[in-house]
Amino acid sequence: MDLGIKGRRALVTASSKGLGKGCAEALAEAGVNLVLNARGAEALEATAAAIRATYGVEVTAIAADIVSEEGRARVLEAAGQVDILVTNAGGPPPGMWSDWEREDFLKALDSNMLTPIALMKAQLPGMIAQGWGRVVNITSQSVKSPIGVLGLSNSARAGLTGYVAGTARQVAPHGVVINNLLPGIHDTDRALSLDTGVANQQGITLEEARAARAATIPARSYGTAEGFGKTCAFMCSEHAAFMIGQNVLLDGGAFNSTF
Repeated sequence: MDLGIKGRRALVTASSKGLGKGCAEALAEAGVNLVLNARGAEALEATAAAIRATYGVEVTAIAADIVSEEGRARVLEAAGQVDILVTNAGGPPPGMWSDWEREDFLKALDSNMLTPIALMKAQLPGMIAQGWGRVVNITSQSVKSPIGVLGLSNSARAGLTGYVAGTARQVAPHGVVINNLLPGIHDTDRALSLDTGVANQQGITLEEARAARAATIPARSYGTAEGFGKTCAFMCSEHAAFMIGQNVLLDGGAFNSTF
């Protein structure tokens, strides 16, 4: 399928690996020129070089902490006005409700709510002016089915979801489409970290921890960054013009609901 976005320009944050990288690769395959961002320069440059070599698109790599004002300013200056914005950031550490203090919540909000909002505020006026734009925020299945040990993530991402619900409908008349993409368990470094924590806590092997979690998913497997990225690319395409303010689950059926 031709996604109709060849020659467009996209900013994808936290895109040196994992789900962000999957999104960047899928957009590049569709002919989109990229601005990639991550904190680690080495992994980011390797990803950028591989995408250039494979897909022949323009790739600008900016190593910076997108959560900091200085880092975000550098990324936005390098990106200029883009047509497509994919926001992504690693989730806060797991824990229990009794572990978290105000500072912990502020850090989570900065990373998983306020930074995506700041990026949207920077890019939406230009998208509105040109009459076309796509925003996909990578959030989490936890906004629909909360995960107890991920209370910081549950809280911050739910806040972003509420912001998008109203904002998406305000900008839709101008040809700007905003949606959220909600991953369940995918085979990424984040899943490895969480599974390692479970294995250590329960005194089992990593393989046993992964198998136990996969058994809770109706699809009986973890998702892939490649498949996730292709879904993201479709949501950024010409064909998604009527998809407004939606929360699209990619969780292998883990969220059990009729609607």
